[in-house]
Amino acid sequence: QVQLVESGGGLVQAGGSLRLSCAASGRTFSSSDMGWFRQAPGKERQFVAAITWSGASTYYADSVKGRFTISRDKAKNTVTLQMNSLKPEDTAVYYCAAKPLIGATTMSGNYDYWGQGTQVTVSS
Repeated sequence: QVQLVESGGGLVQAGGSLRLSCAASGRTFSSSDMGWFRQAPGKERQFVAAITWSGASTYYADSVKGRFTISRDKAKNTVTLQMNSLKPEDTAVYYCAAKPLIGATTMSGNYDYWGQGTQVTVSS
């Protein structure tokens, strides 16, 4: 089992940066693919970024490619989402999630464990 706690959200102006962190606990973290998803009011949850268990591969939604970077530190049991050049349309609650090694990394239904979410608000 994996427990996830996000932090680092907040209010930032367009063009600014935020760094989200996800602290994980549980024996299976090191063998889990990790992802970030977001959900804006009235919209479905959408994929943002993912990283494989080894950290060797990363995946990004087209809307954040080149602006966001996902990374993981197995020694510290953390996953980080560095968000640069933020836009008002990035405003959402951001969730950290963990999944087993099988299943597509971009599909939220493949993730078994979720954090409580952290709010990111980008003002124009």
